[in-house]
Amino acid sequence: MLEIVTILYDDFETLDVFGPIEVFGSFKDVFKINYYSINGDIVSSSQAVEINTKDFSQITAKEYVLFIPGGIGTRQLINDKNLIAKLTKLAIDAKYIFTVCTGSSLFSQTNLLNGKKATSNKKALNWTKSIAPNVIWIDRARWVKDGNIYSSSGVSAGIDMSLGFIADLLGYQVAKQKSIEIEYSWQEDPNIDEFADFYK
Repeated sequence: MLEIVTILYDDFETLDVFGPIEVFGSFKDVFKINYYSINGDIVSSSQAVEINTKDFSQITAKEYVLFIPGGIGTRQLINDKNLIAKLTKLAIDAKYIFTVCTGSSLFSQTNLLNGKKATSNKKALNWTKSIAPNVIWIDRARWVKDGNIYSSSGVSAGIDMSLGFIADLLGYQVAKQKSIEIEYSWQEDPNIDEFADFYK
């Protein structure tokens, strides 16, 4: 079983987290979901959703997906050297790394994205490029897979990527059926992000 090690912080974006969690949480025989923050506090999203988290010392899974969502809180966290050091260690040991929106901006500060392809929130992409110039940022992608690292565009794009991840892991038909069950129009092509046109 894979643990979804979900990293939370104040001012995370609610849908960045719970879009993918809606998908992952449907496969209880495959994924175990837990929420962590650096101090194990109650953290609040930008939309005032409060989540009780465990601290990083309680991450004990041998096989896990490191899930880093985005949100306005990442703007400050990119300068948190303690957090970045801990994310680096967690990422090195992770089976998969999964970022949504500006979660890739935060993750880029580990330098583990250098030389790899990734994407991020299109509205914030210029800022993201400015803080991580050694990453190969894909401007128009809905999501990008490079090795074991998955990164998506903004907010709802995390759902598309989650379904893509399920397709890679469990098969396309399983992912397609899940998109039908949750009544979601899945953008199956990771190279098409219609919202990129709004932020040229």
